[in-house]
Amino acid sequence: MAAARGGFRLVTGGRGLSSPARRLGDDPSRLSPRQEAEEQVPHRRHPGISNLKTIRLPDALSQGVRLLLEQSPIRRLEDGARELSDFLWSRKRAVEDRELRARAQRLWERLAGSAERTRTEEGSGAQGDQRKEERLQERVLAELRRTTYRWKPISYDEQLSKVYMAARLDGGYAAVTRVLHEIKKRVPEFQPRTLLDFGSGTGTVTWASRQAWGGSLREYLCVDSSAAMHQTAEFLMRGGSDADTEQVSGVYFRHFLPVSPKVKFDVAVSAYSLSELPTLAERLHVVETLWRKTESFLVLIENGTKEGHQILMEARDVVLKTKDKDPGARVYAPCPHDLTCPKLLGKTPLPCNFTQAYQPLPFTWNASVKSEKFSYVVLRRGPREEEEEEESERWPRIVQPILCRPRHVHVHLCCADGALRHAVLSPRKSGRDLYRQARCSDWGDRLPADGIAGRGEPSAPGEESTARWPGDSPEER
Repeated sequence: MAAARGGFRLVTGGRGLSSPARRLGDDPSRLSPRQEAEEQVPHRRHPGISNLKTIRLPDALSQGVRLLLEQSPIRRLEDGARELSDFLWSRKRAVEDRELRARAQRLWERLAGSAERTRTEEGSGAQGDQRKEERLQERVLAELRRTTYRWKPISYDEQLSKVYMAARLDGGYAAVTRVLHEIKKRVPEFQPRTLLDFGSGTGTVTWASRQAWGGSLREYLCVDSSAAMHQTAEFLMRGGSDADTEQVSGVYFRHFLPVSPKVKFDVAVSAYSLSELPTLAERLHVVETLWRKTESFLVLIENGTKEGHQILMEARDVVLKTKDKDPGARVYAPCPHDLTCPKLLGKTPLPCNFTQAYQPLPFTWNASVKSEKFSYVVLRRGPREEEEEEESERWPRIVQPILCRPRHVHVHLCCADGALRHAVLSPRKSGRDLYRQARCSDWGDRLPADGIAGRGEPSAPGEESTARWPGDSPEER
C-alpha cells in the first residue's frame, strides 16, 4: 500500500483496501463484520463521501405547494419571491449597541482631530465651542446613519408566508437534507424518536428529517412565532387538503420553546432562524436553550455568507464553553476539530460554506437544477463509543471545489490540527488509493486519511506545516 508511506495512515475502503478502523498490519481474521463489509467498497463510495446528487422534493410536498397557490394565488409571486430571496441572502446581523457606541467614538475622535487642524470662522469662546460641538455631533450622526445597517424584523403574515414558501422551501429542504444525511450515514445506528425544530417556518426540517429517519421519529415539535407559517406548514403536511389525513403524523406546533428542563429531544435543529433574532444576547440564549434540550445532535444551518458563518461560529463557541460542565460536548461536523475556525484567522476572513444541487419547485422562472450555498455546524453530546468513531471524526474536510488535472488533483483541506492546507495528490507520490478517493470526492466530503498535515500554504499567518505528504522528501521527488 503505497499511500502508507510519509507519516500518515490511509483508512479508507477501496476494493481490497483497509476499512476505516483498520491499521497497517492488522490481523484480517479479527475484523468486525462491519469492517469486512467495507473491504470491497469502491473508491467512488468511500466512507468520507457525504454529498448527495441532485435532491428532489417529495411528491406530496410539491403537490401541497401547487394546491395552496391554486387556492389562494399571489399577485406578482415571481417578483416577490426573488426580492425576498435577495433580501434574506444579503441580510446582516443587527449592530449591537456596544459596537455602535464604539463606532461613534472613533468617528468623533477622527472628525474632532481634523476640525482642530483647520481654521473655523465661529470664533473662540464658549459659544463658538458649543457651536463646533453641535456641528460635530451632526456629522457623526449623519455618518452613522449612512454606514450602519438598518436591521428590521420580518413579520410573516399569510401572504408573505406563501412568498417565503415559493422562494425558500426547496433550497432550505436541500440544505437540511444534505446535513441530516451526513449524520445518518456516519451514525447508521442512531434512530431518533423526537425532534425539535426551532424557527420551523414552512416545515422543511420536518420533511427532511422524515426522509432521513421516518421509520423511527414519533414526535416533531415545530416552534415558530408566526401563526401564518404554522398554518402553511400544517396545510402542506396534510397533503394540500383540509382533511384529517396527514402525510406527516406526530407534528405539534408551538409559538415558544418548552420551558420545562425535563423536556428533551434526540435531535434539535435551527435552520435559517438564528439570523432572525435581533441581538447577540438573544441568539446565544436560544442556542444555550437548544443545547440544554438536546440529547444527541444539535444542527444549526444558515446562509453561506460571512454573516451566516459568523452567527454559527458564535453559537459553536457558546456550546464549546460548556465543556467543563459537559465533557461530551464537541463539534461533529463540518470541522474535524474544536479549535477556532481557520477561515477566520487570515487577513481576510472567509465563510466556510458548502453547496447542494436540487430540483426547485416547478415554477416557470426556475431553472431545472439550482444550487443552495449554506453554512452549518453539527454539535454532538456524549462520549465517543469506539476508537474507530474517534478516528473518523478527525478526517480532514474538503472546503473548496476540487481541481482535477491529468494525473493529479488539488484539494484544500481543513485538518484536525485546526489548519487549512492545500495538497496536490498524484498516484505516484500519494498512492493510487488516496488519489482516486480524492478524485471521486467533492466539496464538503471528508478525505479518509489519518494524520494529514498537507503541503502548501496554511491560511493562518505564520503557521507552518510540520508533517509532510508522501513525495515531499527529496528521495521521492
